[in-house]
Order: sequence, then C-alpha cells, then structure tokens
Amino acid sequence: MQSFIDMTKRLLPDFLPVLQKRHSILRYIGMMQPVGRRSLATSLGLTERILRSEVEFLKEQNLIYTNNVGMSLTLEGKNLLEDLNGFMRELKGIDVMELELKHQLGIKKVIIVPGDSDESPMVKSELGKASAACMKKLFQGENIIAVTGGSTMAAVAEWLSPEASGKELLFVPARGGVGEDVQNQANTICSNMAQNTHSRHRVFYVPDQVSTEIYDSLIKEPGIHEVLELIRSANMVLHGIGDAMTMAERRKTNPDILEKLENGKAAGEAFGYYFSEAGEIVHKVVTIGLQLEDLAKIQNVIAVAGGASKAKAIRAYMKQAPPSTILITDEGAANNLLNQ
Repeated sequence: MQSFIDMTKRLLPDFLPVLQKRHSILRYIGMMQPVGRRSLATSLGLTERILRSEVEFLKEQNLIYTNNVGMSLTLEGKNLLEDLNGFMRELKGIDVMELELKHQLGIKKVIIVPGDSDESPMVKSELGKASAACMKKLFQGENIIAVTGGSTMAAVAEWLSPEASGKELLFVPARGGVGEDVQNQANTICSNMAQNTHSRHRVFYVPDQVSTEIYDSLIKEPGIHEVLELIRSANMVLHGIGDAMTMAERRKTNPDILEKLENGKAAGEAFGYYFSEAGEIVHKVVTIGLQLEDLAKIQNVIAVAGGASKAKAIRAYMKQAPPSTILITDEGAANNLLNQ
C-alpha cells in the first residue's frame, strides 16, 4: 500500500489532495445530512463556487443526492465512505500514530479521529462518535458509568443509542457542577445519555467546589452519600481534560490561586487537580465527587480531549493518568503531542 501511495504522489501529485478534499466532503455530508450547500461550505472552509463543482461531480458518481432540505449520502456513497475511511487512516499513518502515542504516554490505548477540533466543530462530533463506539465495546452485563461535564462529553451523549438486551446501564455524574451552561453540566449529560440508551441515571445536585467545612458536612447527607458510593463503584469513567487557566476562570478562581497556577506553570486540569507540564500537581480544588486516586480502582477510564491547543493539557494530565486509560483525541492534538 505504501509503495502505491509513494508512486501516486510522484506520478499524480494532485491525486491525493483531491482525494482528501472529496473524502472530507463525503464525511461532512454523512455527519450533517441533510445539509445545505452554504452550511457545508462554512464547515469545510471552502467557497460555495468550489464546493458547487465538487457536489456536481459527486452527484454524477451517484454518491450523494439532493432534495429541498439539503444533501445526503446515497447507499453507494455510504459504502464508499466506509472504505475510504480505512484507506485515509492508512494514508495519514493514523494507526501508527496511535501506537506511538500509546507507548509514549504509557496508557492502555489511543484512538485518533481525523482533523483538528480547534479548526472545525465537526471534529468534536467525531470525537463524540468515536467515544460512544468505544464505550459500547466495553459495556458488560451491569455498568455504572461516571461522567464529567463539558461540551465534549455532551457530544458523546449525542452518539449513544439503545444497547442490546442483557446490558444494564446507570449513568452518574462524576462530580458537582462547575458553572458551565446547563446543557454541558454532568447532570444534564447523564440524563441525555440515559435517554438515548433507554437506561437509568442519577442526579448529583452539589457544587463542584466547596470549602473543607461544607465538604465534611455535605458528604454526610444520606442522598449525597448514596450517590458518592455509586460514583466510587463505577466500572467506567468518561471524562474530559481541560486547559488549566480556562478551567480556573470557569471556576471563578480567586487571584491568589490564579497566581499560584501561573507560577506553577499549570497546563492541564482534571477532577479538580491542576497539573504542570511535568505532570506535578500544582493545586487541588476541594471537590465533591470522583477523586484522582479513585481512578486506579476503575476498570475502564476513557479520557476525551482534542484540538492542537489541548496538547499540553493532555500531556500534563497523562503523567498522572492510570495505565487503564484510553485516550480519544484528534489529529491536531496527536501531532502536537508526538512533536513535543
């Protein structure tokens, strides 16, 4: 295969760029269908004039069809896209990148989706799709899944669907609210995941960040204690990785702690822990919910984060992540991680 690709690059230098462009168009139509030309052009970063000629070609090849609501893939287009996805992964060396990154980070597995979520919101949807597929493969008879908040976790919920009979799912928030929009809070995401899988969920109405005194008081409350026990008995955790200063601002962190984070060169955040690029814990927020030390006892830990700008945050957290971690990321972050 590689020799064929090398020959093609020399004899038909325009072939691969055209192939990549048409693959992207088919992939985005498949994700967004039915989609209008203007919306698709914006997502792809192409002019409508260029896209128009490509769309006409794909219609002639019976790969897409159009109607009054937009463009969609034909059955032939879906089949071709499935074959192309594997070819493009090999062409870009994504399988090799996954293995290199897995060994470099010292974790169980790395899954990389094409693109950079910093540049296209559709790549975040791809992260969600890959995460949902990974979760489904790991579901057992009875499952308690602890989930954090954030827009990436919300994207995962959109791709979950009802499970086959014989598998019980219970979604629980991994921690309290962090002040995100309601749709990005763990309670809402767990509710959406349960609804999309026809399963159950529990709510956890507590703040993410509290004083030590309030923490000691709240965890004694029977309802909170019960949910905490469920969280700690989870056999799967799905969580994001945040940029340290972005998360600090979201938590409305006081100036003294902000200075501490800046002086400690905090790069990443997860579960209320702020990590330097070397992986050292710079600061720990008193949070109600899953703690970093709890992860070592959990069978499947799935971390989802993408975008080239997240590479430092991912590396910072991965130095503390348990070996059971599966990282789901995109090309933008993966290339930066491998080149650091």
